Amino acid sequence: MQKIRVIPTILYKNGQIVQSRNFQRHQIVGSPQVIINRLSSWNADEVIYLDISRTKKYSVRTDTKFTKLVNFIDVIKEISKYSFMPLTVGGGIRSIKDAEQYLESGADKISINHLAIHQTDIISSIAKLFGSQFCVISVDAKLINKEYFVFDNYGKINTGIKVKDHIKNICEMGAGEIIINSIDSDGKGSGYDIDLINLVCQKSSVPVIPLGGVGAWSDFEECLNKTKVNTVSASNIFQHTENSYYNAVDYLYKKNINVRKPKISNLKL
Repeated sequence: MQKIRVIPTILYKNGQIVQSRNFQRHQIVGSPQVIINRLSSWNADEVIYLDISRTKKYSVRTDTKFTKLVNFIDVIKEISKYSFMPLTVGGGIRSIKDAEQYLESGADKISINHLAIHQTDIISSIAKLFGSQFCVISVDAKLINKEYFVFDNYGKINTGIKVKDHIKNICEMGAGEIIINSIDSDGKGSGYDIDLINLVCQKSSVPVIPLGGVGAWSDFEECLNKTKVNTVSASNIFQHTENSYYNAVDYLYKKNINVRKPKISNLKL
């Protein structure tokens, strides 16, 4: 039986790792490389690394050995050298060339959002060129008047597209997986939007990765018990405590959920 995946999502903004709330407030929590070493030592299943920078002006720290990493591509190239887990990388992908650059920089998969709304033909081309497994579509959703809509431009613009219609379309484009991110739940720590996840699972023919709202390890358990997903992801909670990933998997393992046995390795970046 396939193991349940637990995937940390790292949010990179202008040279720093941040925590997010409602896609609007971002608190700096660390440098972009150290967390990869931690996750590798905690034997994470995979990692999603998203560039949410609003501009290309990066404020990379100058007090570490990573001072030469002046942009997100440089960061991906560097961390891929030390990563012992698959990397899904996203942010600012606007062309096949961008997708290819991420692949050449060390990404195992790419996460695409904007293109899946505005240039669906490119999604199909990317899936054909590199394989559906390489193509992960990220969807930012918000509940308005009892209907879930797809939002663009870092959660600021309502596209008017209903999530249920969008999910069907991106599956037909050749997506290998779907990340569904709840804007309403983002950063609140009150748990996943279970209704949203179930809606996406009903409409999707590919694996679904839920994101947004985790405030306790029990939120993972609830999602796995109340939906059909076989993967869970979160961002902020993995920045809060030492050995957080190990503790998350250990919690689920002790609840007899089919995750890999928790393990810590001694790795140095």
